[in-house]
Amino acid sequence: MKRGSVIKRGKGWRIKFDAEPINGKRQQRYETFHGTKSDAHKRLRELLHDADKGTLPEPNHQTVGEYLTAWLGMTHEQSPKTLERYRELVANQIVPHLGGIKLQKLKPEHVQAWHRRLLDSGLAPRTIGHAHRLLNKVLGVAVKNGTLARNVVGVHQPPKAEDTEIEILTSEQVVDVLTALEGNALFAIVSLALATGMRRGELLGLQWGDIDLESGTLKVERAVEETSAGLRLKPPKTKRGRRNISLPSEAVTMLRARKVQQMETRLVLGQGQVRTDTLVFSNIEGGLMRPRNVSKAWWRLVTSHSLPRVSLHSLRHTHVSMLINAGVDILTISRRLGHSKAAITLDVYGHLVVGADAAAAKAIEGLFV
Repeated sequence: MKRGSVIKRGKGWRIKFDAEPINGKRQQRYETFHGTKSDAHKRLRELLHDADKGTLPEPNHQTVGEYLTAWLGMTHEQSPKTLERYRELVANQIVPHLGGIKLQKLKPEHVQAWHRRLLDSGLAPRTIGHAHRLLNKVLGVAVKNGTLARNVVGVHQPPKAEDTEIEILTSEQVVDVLTALEGNALFAIVSLALATGMRRGELLGLQWGDIDLESGTLKVERAVEETSAGLRLKPPKTKRGRRNISLPSEAVTMLRARKVQQMETRLVLGQGQVRTDTLVFSNIEGGLMRPRNVSKAWWRLVTSHSLPRVSLHSLRHTHVSMLINAGVDILTISRRLGHSKAAITLDVYGHLVVGADAAAAKAIEGLFV
């Protein structure tokens, strides 16, 4: 008995097939397909196979926008900051273009046209990539829970983002920066960032109980996260993110001076002694500093002192550059940075490792005689 057919309709094909009967009644399903006739027949065979296995999704009139909204309302493991970013991508980059399309009617050509419209609007390829990966993630969930038969987002890749040059300060520029910031409230943050490679949020979440000035080490246990709901302390994203970092002697000296200065200030303000849970870097009330405000203060100083126009995060890159130039191995650097895998460190900073191939050749000299 014939269970399906492929009929030419305009520039595409209309696939008609018999699905699993409902209450003993024959159920006919339809799908529009764009491609070759051979591919349309292949798609028909896939649909019939899914129908026979009982994995063919039931008809669902939910739109892409409705499904995304429902997904965002679920319980997630992501941090509040990540979920806030997801909501921005859904509201600004996905729903305005794809939100009204029925979820089960979304086609690869819709995705391709979406990429093109976002590019034409002037949106950066990197942001388009973020939106693409989010939609791919959500539709993957729809496939797993049986709402969709397949995820069409992966058929067309997002536009490739150009690799951006990592901003790194030279040793001379590092001296210029530290000299210019001497006596400024940002001096301690900047110098510790250069000495440890810690992220901005990690620096602002540092407590005195995390630092052992006698052994010259500190522990990264938490970071400050800023969202529209406010500030919070969060644990590191990965197991490697919680780490111990050895400090150079200059950093220990700086932190000793910082602690003395902080004790004097707290006594004047009536805030009591410095405790183990006292923040190393805090606002005037002793509370959490806003990461965004610290970056703004950095840019004001960069401008007013005619310093190299690099971001605060470039201090982390500069730290890595100094380690690589000193011959420190990638695995050690990766653990110091808190990367989950050394491959991540290599991907980001591998181009800074120069002369390694020449050293490899020299290492095997004399073997071929």
